[in-house]
This record gives sequence, C-alpha cells and structure tokens, in this order.
Amino acid sequence: MNWEQKVTKWRTYPALDEEIKQELNKMQNDRKQLEDCFYRTLEFGTGGLRGEIGPGTNRMNIYTVRKASEGLARYMEEKGEEAKRRGVVIAYDVRRKSREFAFEAALTLTRHGIQTYVFDDICPTPVLSFAVRHLGAYAGIVITASHNPPEYNGYKVYGPDGGQLPPVTADAVIAKVNEVEDELAVETADEQAARAAGLLRIIGAEIDDAYIRNVCALSVNPELIKRMKDRLSIVFTPLHGTSNKLVRRGLRELGFTNVTVVKEQEAPDSEFSTVASPNPEEHAAFEIAIRYGKQIDADILLGTDPDADRVGVAVKNTQGEYVVLTGNQTGALLLHYLLKQKCDSGSLPKNGVVLKTIVTSEIGRAIADSFGLQTVDTLTGFKFIGEKIKEFEESGDHTFVFGYEESYGYLVGDFVRDKDAIQACLLAAEVAAYYKSRGMTMYEGLLELFATYGYYLEDLASITLKGKEGLAKIRAILQAFRQQPPVELAGQQVTVIEDYRAGLRTFAREKQSERLTLPSSDVLKYILEDGSWFCLRPSGTEPKIKFYFGVKRNSMQESRQWLEQLKAEVMKKVHKILA
Repeated sequence: MNWEQKVTKWRTYPALDEEIKQELNKMQNDRKQLEDCFYRTLEFGTGGLRGEIGPGTNRMNIYTVRKASEGLARYMEEKGEEAKRRGVVIAYDVRRKSREFAFEAALTLTRHGIQTYVFDDICPTPVLSFAVRHLGAYAGIVITASHNPPEYNGYKVYGPDGGQLPPVTADAVIAKVNEVEDELAVETADEQAARAAGLLRIIGAEIDDAYIRNVCALSVNPELIKRMKDRLSIVFTPLHGTSNKLVRRGLRELGFTNVTVVKEQEAPDSEFSTVASPNPEEHAAFEIAIRYGKQIDADILLGTDPDADRVGVAVKNTQGEYVVLTGNQTGALLLHYLLKQKCDSGSLPKNGVVLKTIVTSEIGRAIADSFGLQTVDTLTGFKFIGEKIKEFEESGDHTFVFGYEESYGYLVGDFVRDKDAIQACLLAAEVAAYYKSRGMTMYEGLLELFATYGYYLEDLASITLKGKEGLAKIRAILQAFRQQPPVELAGQQVTVIEDYRAGLRTFAREKQSERLTLPSSDVLKYILEDGSWFCLRPSGTEPKIKFYFGVKRNSMQESRQWLEQLKAEVMKKVHKILA
C-alpha cells in the first residue's frame, strides 16, 4: 500500500479520532506533508518509537501507540500466564499527549488480560526502571521523547531487569509489532471495567518512597554533607520536566539545605516555553539558572532534561564565570570522587568495573586504571550499559561501580538500569561539597584531574537532515566514509578503523582485521596514530547524524587547537559529500 492509499484509508475510517481527522483535513492540499506522515511506518526500533506527534503511520498518535502495545501484548502472551500476571508498569512525562498515550497503551494491554500499573502523575524515566524491578513486573513502558523538541513524543520498552530491551528481545517484540497489519483496528479495553477487574492499577507515592531510600543510600561520605550542608549553595532547574519533586526531596533528605529552584522552569510545561531546547547539553538551557547563580553566588547549578535521565552541571571557572561542563567532564569528576571515596573507606570492590560507551572520553579509562579497575566499552545507548550490568550480575565476573555516556547520562546504583539524573544530581552536589571543603570549585577539581591524567578534550557536531531526503543523505555520508575511508587527517595517520555494522576492526598499516565483540550498529570510528579519534553515528532518536571527536595533549591549549583542527578536517569531508 503506497502512502496515498494509506491517506485514503485513514480518511475514510469511520471511527477515526476526531482530532486526527481535523489535522488530516488541514493537510489535504499539502502533498509533501502528507507523504512525510504516511510514506513509511514509524519504526519500532530497539528502544521503541520516537517521532513527531500527528496523523499517519510515520507519526506518534493513539494508533501507532496501540499498534506498539498490541505487539508487546502478543509477545507477552507467548511468554505465558506468569508474564501476564507480573504485568507492565507504565510511566509518562510532561509532553503533549503523554498521559493519553500511557492510558492507550494500558488499555491495549489490559484487553489481553495483562496486569498493568500506571503512575498517578508525571514520572522520571529512571523511576520507571526502578518500579519494574521493585514490583517484579515483566516489562515497562515510558512515554517520553526525552530532550527532543515539543512536537515529539516517544514510547520506550523495558524488560524484567528494568533495562531497555536488549537487541535479541527487542527483535522478538519488533517482530510482533510488525505482525499488526492494521493499526486502526487494534482494540482497547474499557477503562472503568479494567479498573474494576483489578487489571489497571494506579501507583505513585509508595514507589517514590522506596526509590528515594535507595538513592540516598548511595552517598559515600554522609559526614562530609553534614559539615557542608549549609555552606554549599545549589541552584536547580527541572527545565519544566519530571524531576522537580524527587531531586529536591533527595537533596533535602541527604541534608543539603541551601537549594534554590528556578521558579520560571519549575512547573511542568509541554511547550518548554522558557528554552529553545529542553536539553541540558545545550548550554542556552542554563541561561536563567546562571542568572540565579550570579544573584546568590551559587557553587553548582544542576539542570535535568524532561524525563530526568540526563543532567547538566554548571560551575564557576577560574575567571568566576559559570560554564556548563561537558558530559565527559562531569562524568570524570563523579567517577574520580566515587572511586577515591570508596578506596579511602575500603569499600572499592577488587573486581569493580566502569562502563562507558565507545564515544565517551578515554579519561574515564585512565581514572579507572589508576584505581585498579577495568573499563568496558559498549555501543552508544544506555541500554547496552544496562545489559552489561545484568551480564556481570549473573556471571559474577565484575561488580558494577559506575556507568556513563558523554551525552549527560550517569548511573551509580544499579537498582535502576538506565541513566538516572536524580542519582547524578545528588552525587554531583556531594562532589561540589567535597571540593568546597578543600577550598576549591568543581572546575578547579577538573583542572586537577587534567593535570593528573592528561588534557582530554572532546566535541560533538551534528547535522539535522529531516524526512525521506534527509535519511538518504545520512546514508550517503556513511557510505562515502566506508568506501573511501580517510587515510590521514591534519598530518596524523588513521591507524584503526572500527566498522560496527560489519563487526570489524581494521588495522590500516598491517592491513589486518579482527572481529568486534559488540552488537551490529551503523557506526564508524577512526583512531589516529596519537590516540585521537572521531566517530560517525546516525542518531537513533532524531533525524540527524552525529560526529564525535576526542583528543589528548599535554596542555589545554594544545588540546583545543588539535581538537579544532581535527573537527574542521572531518567536517570539510562531510560537507563535500553533501554538496
């Protein structure tokens, strides 16, 4: 069925949702927009669905949500009555239609006799992960598009361990979703009947209480907090998202008393009206928080994304100006503090492991090495870190200590199996208190790490290419780099090429290859003779391709110069392909 036939099918469907019908009518003379809404089925990938909200098979709407939920229900039915009895926990964030989508998913599942739990209010993604484990559920769903623009929403699925579905399980669920031929025909249960039968249960406070107890137990130096609780000044912004209550509660229960919340960004807001993007990776998102920081001379500014799985940290630099640390820099500070405190207290496990992604800074490996811990790389995406935690938990080969990725995602306590901004906020406050107790800022702490381990610097560039044409351009860039890989950049030879789709690591000089052990992914990484590297990766959640860069030199100035040179050379090649 081509896209025009799909449009006709939806328009003539007698029970079509009234709002969707009106949106389709508005588009009737815009063939390009209609094609983009219907030219493909919104792909249910390894992380679930994500896309713009609107009518059509290539959009997030009640019908695509029902189809995804029907596929999950069929998968669980094949797993038997125990899976249905354990059920599914569903959470949702502040975005447009999030609550509606959550209940559409719930009522699709309950129609199959599957026990379903829905949070009574907006809920952070890491709390959903915790709830799956805490309730012994078989699966979890969170309705969120994380830090995407307001017009997006999404649907992520979690397994019994509280982690996002690993590839093998995801493929099995995807197969079931793809079996659902007609998204318009998926039936849902009656909400009142589902509640009366006990299949639809509303949860909330009891989960929050258990979660906060676990998070507060992660503090590695409570005595330090007691000494510094009044002296450390914290500014916090939830950026209109889900973290407001739990971050403030966690800080309070740990003992921090000097916390100022950015009032303009405290209330949930699906339009994220005070920021261009509700993404703590975008430094502009900290504009108001920085204003607050200057007014009260704050030691640390914390900002979480809408579903509270990412956190950005801003601190004063040596000139007294607030700067937003990169995810790699924050990760290095959290990791070093955690390992040092555990080492000093004798609680650092000998078989401890640090998990990071292939595009995350190598300074983490250097820090872990100095404490005698192994670092294991995963593919980009925290689901792969969660998968490794489960693997090591079952094998006993390693004890998980810390996991992180460059895109502002961190995990300390494995009672959650996804990145957790609430855990990270509390740990970051403790780190800030530690450096203040030494008469230092966190930025000075970072400089201390650079002086010890080397001046590691990283950067990220991305190009947004929307729609059908954009997807073709992204593929063209990757194909060009595969067919004609760079041999030399800015005077440095490319010595290693890692093609994660082919599963091969090729040593350029020796002209030899070996198998990569990570799952297949459309990612390319190039390592230069001095250890610098760059990586090409299409985003799994947005219509863009990302370019990651990492260098290390003997001074900050040298690293900055080399990083800019490397980035310019690579992007010049990219723009030549697009020309």
